[in-house]
Amino acid sequence: MTFPVTEHTVKTDRHTTFYLACGAEDGPLLIFCHGWPELSLSWRHQLPAFAALGFRCVAPDMRGYGRSSTYGRHEDFAQEPIVHDMLELLASLGRAPGQDRAVWIGHDWGSPVVWNIAAHHADKAVGVANLCVPYLPAGFTLDSVVPLVDRSVYPKDEYPAGQWDYQFFYLESFDKAHTSFEGNIRNTVKALFRKGNPDGVGKPSRTAGVRKTGGWLGGGPWPDLPRDADVLTEQDLNAYVAALTRHGFFGPDSWYMNHEANGAYAKRAPNDGRLAMPVLFLHGLHDYTCETVSSRLAEPMRAHCADLTEVVVKSGHWMAQEKPIDVNAALARWLAAKLPDYWKKP
Repeated sequence: MTFPVTEHTVKTDRHTTFYLACGAEDGPLLIFCHGWPELSLSWRHQLPAFAALGFRCVAPDMRGYGRSSTYGRHEDFAQEPIVHDMLELLASLGRAPGQDRAVWIGHDWGSPVVWNIAAHHADKAVGVANLCVPYLPAGFTLDSVVPLVDRSVYPKDEYPAGQWDYQFFYLESFDKAHTSFEGNIRNTVKALFRKGNPDGVGKPSRTAGVRKTGGWLGGGPWPDLPRDADVLTEQDLNAYVAALTRHGFFGPDSWYMNHEANGAYAKRAPNDGRLAMPVLFLHGLHDYTCETVSSRLAEPMRAHCADLTEVVVKSGHWMAQEKPIDVNAALARWLAAKLPDYWKKP
C-alpha cells in the first residue's frame, strides 16, 4: 500500500515544530531526526518505505531549520532544549499513556538528540538507531572526541584537533564560519552534499585544516560544482536552498556552540548513560569526519550499549540519501530481529 507524505505543525508555548508524516496513523512510531544542514526532507527515501511496512513515520525539521522555530542565541541550540522539542512532538502524536514511545532514528547532529532521548528518557524509546555519529556517553563534545582521534592519520604536532578542527573554528570565528556558508547558499549545498569517495580512506579530512587555512576552502567562496545526482535531485537541491535561505546558517551552526552545556547535560543521565534498549549503529565507510571504522570513536558506544548491532555501509556522510536501499535494509533487518513485537506487520 502506498501512503502520501503529509505536512504537519505542532505548536506549544515554547516552540513550533514542522514535520512530515507518512503511514497509518495508528502504526508503531518511527521518528527520524536530521542533522546539519539538512531537513525533514533528508529522510524522503525512508518515510514511504517504512510506511509501506506498517509504521507511522515522522520526520521533523529540527530547531533552527526549515519551518520550525529558530532563535537568536547560541544557547538556544543546546541539546537539552532540542530534546524537549522532540518530547513535545511525541506528546502531540496522540498516543495513549504508556504507548507514547517510538523508535528514534538520527543522523549527524540528529544522532546526539536521539542518543540523549535514549539516555535521559528511556521510557520514550523502544529502540534507537543512528547513522554516522556514535554514542558518546559523556556528550558529543570536543572533550569527548579529540582524545579518540586516529593519530596514525592525524599526527598530533600537525593536527592537534584531528578532523574536529572545524569545530574549534566555529568557537573561535563563528561569524566568519556561518557567513561563509551564506555567501552563495546554492553553491554551498551543492559542494556539501556529495557521495563518499573511496580514495579518501586513511587520508586527513578537509575538516582537519579549517583553522590553518582561515576557513572552509581557505575562507574563499564556495565553488560552483555540478550537483551530485547520486545524492540530490534538482528538486531536493531547491528545497534545501530555499530553507537555508529562509533562516540562514546561524541556527544550524549554533548547534556546535554548546559543548560545555551538552557535556553537563550528558553527565546528568541516569545509570551513567548506559543504554539497555536495542541499539543500531550504521558506520559510513567513506565518512572521514565521523570516521568510526578504523578509529576508536565507536569504543565508548560499545562499552555503554547492552544490545548493540553494528553495520558498515559503503557510503559517505549523507548516508540516508546516498545509499537509501542499504540504510533501509539495515533498519528493516534490525527492527525484525530486535523489535518483532513492536513491528506489527500489515
